[in-house]
Amino acid sequence: MSKRVFAHLPYTRLKADLPFFLERRLNPEIMFSAQALDALAPEELAAAAGALKGAGLSCTIHAPFVDLNPGSFEKLLRDATVHRFGQVLDAAEILGPEVMVFHPGFDRWRYGEAFEQWLELSVPVWRGVLGRAGEIGTVIAVENIFEEEPSTLQALFEALGEPGLRHCFDVGHWNLFKKVSMERWFEALGEKVAEVHIHDNRGTKDDHAPPGEGAIDFDCFFRLMERYAPDAAYTIEAHSKPHLESSLEKLKPYLG
Repeated sequence: MSKRVFAHLPYTRLKADLPFFLERRLNPEIMFSAQALDALAPEELAAAAGALKGAGLSCTIHAPFVDLNPGSFEKLLRDATVHRFGQVLDAAEILGPEVMVFHPGFDRWRYGEAFEQWLELSVPVWRGVLGRAGEIGTVIAVENIFEEEPSTLQALFEALGEPGLRHCFDVGHWNLFKKVSMERWFEALGEKVAEVHIHDNRGTKDDHAPPGEGAIDFDCFFRLMERYAPDAAYTIEAHSKPHLESSLEKLKPYLG
């Protein structure tokens, strides 16, 4: 059975690359940086939304993340994070994405043993995001970045207790920072997975290489997906057209 397949598309490339996505019948995951949000043209976004809908395609959104942190101990940084999250939710009102992917912002090297304080500060931010997401009709998925194991994400989900808050499993990030097996990760969070990010690496840097060019066991990955989250969105996080083409070819046996 064919899966719901999306592909990475920065907003700054939207106008130039949308014809390629329409021609290939690819659903985009539109990535918004902070700078892109400040330069956003609502009419351009509305035109893209109309073109996708007219072609029977959908989209997801990747929210901005650089230097943002919903649980920052610095109130001014939390305020900046809320502002950027509000901007990307405004964009979501126009695009109507199936899923919106956010980074959690927690880094154990920065916060040490202060996770509980970080969590307490972040919860109100996420509640605001989830409230607006419910009005828009989209799903919020929190992506693993520096997490070595799933306990901090589990704690975030439990603190919020919101079924609309889901998980985006980034298999490339897992491979970089893992201290537990993929099976163990899925045992903990597999049923929360609403989206996955697909790319490969050899465990030393975030290459965003096509599957098969790194060390990730994609047979295992897709077995776990079929077991825990068969209806999730599959996003190919290729950062060039050649890598996207190569990824699509290599993933045909899995994605249909």
